Amino acid sequence: MSMRESDPLTGEPLALDLVNTRPAVHESRADLIDSPRRLAVWLSREADRLPGDVRGGVPEAADLAAVHAVRAHTEVVVRALLDHTEPPVAALRGLTEAQRAAPSVRELAWDGAAVTAAPRRTGPLGVRLAAVLAEAAADLLTAPAIGKIKECEADDCVMLFLPSHPRRRWCSPTRCGNRARVARYYQRHKPAAEPGG
Repeated sequence: MSMRESDPLTGEPLALDLVNTRPAVHESRADLIDSPRRLAVWLSREADRLPGDVRGGVPEAADLAAVHAVRAHTEVVVRALLDHTEPPVAALRGLTEAQRAAPSVRELAWDGAAVTAAPRRTGPLGVRLAAVLAEAAADLLTAPAIGKIKECEADDCVMLFLPSHPRRRWCSPTRCGNRARVARYYQRHKPAAEPGG
C-alpha cells in the first residue's frame, strides 16, 4: 500500500502518532487533523487503540481545540527531552489538566454472569479525546523508552518515532527512506559538470 505525503504516519505510540499529525510541508507545518472530518479520519485509523467511549465519536469543530492543545503540549515536552532539557512546566501542567478534565472512572455493571468494569469518561467528545490522548502522552513520557525516541533524519522531515531497530533512521522507509535512497542514487549517478559550463 502506497503512502501519500498527506496521510498521517501511524504505528508509533499513540502520543507520537498525534504529534506526527503536524508534518513539515514546504518549509512550514501542515495540520492533518485541522477539521472535524480529518480528525475523524485519524481517529478511525487509531480506533483499535482508543477506548470504547471515544471510539466512533463524531468530532465537531469545538472538539479540535482540546485535541490540538494536547498535541502541542506533547510535542513541546518530547522535543525538550530529545534536546536533554527540562520540559516547560506549562506543557506538563496542560497535559495534567487535560486528563483531569475527563477522568476515567471504572463503571461497574452486571453482564448476567459476572460484574464487569469498563473505563468511562464523561463530557464533550473533544474533552474526552484530549484526556485519552494526554493519558497516552503521560504513559509515553514516563516510559523507559522515552530516551530512545528519534527524529527522522530526512532533511525536510520533523516526524518522531520510537525505533524497533537501533539502525532505523527514517520515520518511514516508504516515505523518507525512499527519498533518501533516491537522492543518494542521483548523487552517485548524476552527470559530471561540463568544463567551462
